[in-house]
Amino acid sequence: MKKLIKELVEAYGPSGNEENIREIIKDKIEDKVDQIKVDNLGNLIALKKGKDSSKSIMLAAHMDEIGLIATHIDDNGFIRFSNVGGVSPYTLLGERIIFNNEIIAVIDKEGKLEDISKLKHEKLYADIGASSKEEAKKKVNIGDTASYYRKMDDLGDRCVAKSMDDRSGCALLIETINQLDDQPSYDTYFVFTVQEEVGLRGSKTSAYGINPDLGIAVDVTLTGDTPEAKTMEVGLGKGPAIKVKDRSVLVHPQVKNLMIDIAEKNNIPYQLEVLTAGGTDAGSIHLTRSGVRSGALSIPCRYVHSPSEMIDINDMKNGVELLVNILESDYGKAFE
Repeated sequence: MKKLIKELVEAYGPSGNEENIREIIKDKIEDKVDQIKVDNLGNLIALKKGKDSSKSIMLAAHMDEIGLIATHIDDNGFIRFSNVGGVSPYTLLGERIIFNNEIIAVIDKEGKLEDISKLKHEKLYADIGASSKEEAKKKVNIGDTASYYRKMDDLGDRCVAKSMDDRSGCALLIETINQLDDQPSYDTYFVFTVQEEVGLRGSKTSAYGINPDLGIAVDVTLTGDTPEAKTMEVGLGKGPAIKVKDRSVLVHPQVKNLMIDIAEKNNIPYQLEVLTAGGTDAGSIHLTRSGVRSGALSIPCRYVHSPSEMIDINDMKNGVELLVNILESDYGKAFE
C-alpha cells in the first residue's frame, strides 16, 4: 500500500486540474470494475455491480489537492499568486512548488517581516529563475496552478507527504476494490471526486447523478495527539475514525451505528470523530435530492494542509478492512 500511496501523493492535481491524477487512478482500477466513466465536471465514477441491485452505495474520496494560482507576473519575472483551497501563507516561506506539473519555483516574501501574524499571500511571490516578464511568461501564465513540490518519506508505520488529503483516501478506495473477494452485496460506486478543496463541488454533482441509498466519504481528519494540539480524541495508529459530526454534516445515526457494529463484529480498531471545523464530501452527498443517509470514514492525519501531512499505515489497512466488510455485509437491512 505504501507504493500506491507514494505514487498518488507525488502526482500533480490541484483543484480544477485533476486530469493527471485521474488518469493514474483510472489505469489502476478500470480492469477491476464493471463500468467506469468521467462525468461532465471531471469526477471519475467506477461501478462494481452487486449481488442485489435494488440498493446502491457511493464511496467518495477527492482527487484534488490544495494549491496556488498565478495572478500577476512583474517586470522582473516574479510571480504573484493566490490560494486554491486552504493554503496558509505561514507554510509557504521557502517552499518549492511546481507549476503545471513542470516548472519549479521557490517562494519568498517581500522585504523584512517583523510581525509574522501580518504575513499574507499578497506579500509572497514565486521565483522560477526568470529575469524578465517575457522570460517568465514562456513558462508560466496567469491562471496557471501550482502544488507543493515534495516527495513521500517512509518513517516506518508513518508516512509523510503533501496531498495525503486526500490521496490517502483515494488509495484506500483503490485497495478496497483490490481486496473485495466477491461481488459486493449491493451496487457500489467508487467515486474519485474533483474540487472538494474549493467547496465539495464534485461530490455534489456526482451524488445527484448516482442518487445512492447510502453515502460514505473517505477523507483525512485532524488529530489531538501532538504537543498542545487542540483537544480531540483522534490519534495516529488507533484505527480509522468513524465520523459523528463536522461542520458540513451530522452523520446519520443508522450509518454511524452500522460502521461501529461492523468494526466491532470484525475486531477492527476504530475511533469516534467529532470535528469542530472543516468538512468532507459527505456534506454534499447527504443533501442530494431528497436526502441520502451519509457518513464518513476518516484517516487520522497530522499537519493537514501542509507540505508534510502524516498518516499511519495501520489506520489505512484497518480502514480498508472496515470498508470491505461493510460492502460484503447485508447492510441494506439496517435501513429498512
